[in-house]
Amino acid sequence: MALGGCQAHGGEVVSPGYLNGITESAAQAISRTYAIIPAMKILGIETSCDETAAAVVEDGADILSNIVASQVDIHARYGGIVPEVASRQHLITILPVVETAMAEAEVTWQDIAAIAVTFGPGLAGSLLVGVNVAKAISLAHRLPFIGINHLEGHIYANWLGDGQPVFPCLCLIVSGGHSDLVLMSGHGKFERLGRTRDDAAGEAFDKGARILGLGYPGGPAIEAVAEGVTPGFSLPRAWLKGNDDFSFSGLKTALLHLVQERGSLDSTWVAEAAASFQQSIVDVLVKKTLEAAARLRVGQILLAGGVAANKALGGRFMGSSSIPVLIPPPGLCTDNAAIIAACGYYHFQSAGVNSYDMDVVPSLSLG
Repeated sequence: MALGGCQAHGGEVVSPGYLNGITESAAQAISRTYAIIPAMKILGIETSCDETAAAVVEDGADILSNIVASQVDIHARYGGIVPEVASRQHLITILPVVETAMAEAEVTWQDIAAIAVTFGPGLAGSLLVGVNVAKAISLAHRLPFIGINHLEGHIYANWLGDGQPVFPCLCLIVSGGHSDLVLMSGHGKFERLGRTRDDAAGEAFDKGARILGLGYPGGPAIEAVAEGVTPGFSLPRAWLKGNDDFSFSGLKTALLHLVQERGSLDSTWVAEAAASFQQSIVDVLVKKTLEAAARLRVGQILLAGGVAANKALGGRFMGSSSIPVLIPPPGLCTDNAAIIAACGYYHFQSAGVNSYDMDVVPSLSLG
């Protein structure tokens, strides 16, 4: 059965499909009338990587609750995320996180219009925990079920709160696993223009921090020691002319060689190296994004993903772009469920309800 289908019956949205032997007729009974709901509340669930999150968002903009159980301390001892550890921790925390989100939002299941959950991209084991819990809740409470692309969710952080994006807009998605330039011409309408050819920006930050002995996660660690420091070294920038792609692997290698040549490291030298490394990443991200935005004549630039919380990156965009730039608050840049619920609201409005045979897609792309 195809994903994403739904049928309308007397003003109701019906979610067809099967789940462990559930019949088509039983699945069709799981529906809600949403045309008359004055304030539509969506429960979002996010478990794509190492954050267990649940949130309730009203009308795609107002956050009633946004609960995140971080695993950063668990994975820090390993210097990176261990997939098996992440999925096991999701199993432990997912139900308490959902219950807390519902309680903080002061809602019952009768107040919820639909369940939105990340089904990719991400770690397969982690994604399976969130998707299966969302399916179970959907079945138990007769609620429509919506699968959300994690990358699309990050973009919708810009709709939360007072954000007013303008179409067409150019979206720069920068995180641990992705550095993508995406043209968004409307809700659900994406065209990927560029991507990373090797390390994503967030991954480069993590590896750079490890080389400099700054720990994990690397982005915040490098930003902290580089703040207010003048870059002391000339590091390479991969411009990849003639396209909108990114590459940061060569920069990482250059930093490694710099450290090897130095031998012993002191705090002042490390801070200057971190500032130089951060500047190289920021230069490439900003210049290539602005060039694409000017070429496409977009009305706005939207930043999304964990690296969008970097102050140097945000400051450079704000100081050098003649096109309006939207940057979500730091807490909405990193993985959370409010962005998934917000995205789910727009999917639901366009009848984007999924069937229960939807599976996780760890390598899912956008556009």
